[in-house]
Amino acid sequence: MPRIYLALFLALLPLVVLTQACSLERVKPWERDLLAEKKMQLDPHPLESGLDEHIYFSKEASSGGAGVGGGGCGCN
Repeated sequence: MPRIYLALFLALLPLVVLTQACSLERVKPWERDLLAEKKMQLDPHPLESGLDEHIYFSKEASSGGAGVGGGGCGCN
């Protein structure tokens, strides 16, 4: 029986350590300017992404085709 508890403890120890590390590190007010920079955003170039999406839309004649291969002729 003690081996089961030891195995459970060793399995849960990394989870506890990882969750505690996240709660100890807070974003300081003077660090928020770095996180608000354009290069740190999910889409750092929204205009360029919009133009690329428009090109794919025009080429594929459907929306949301920005991740698939193939040409506008219908052949893949």
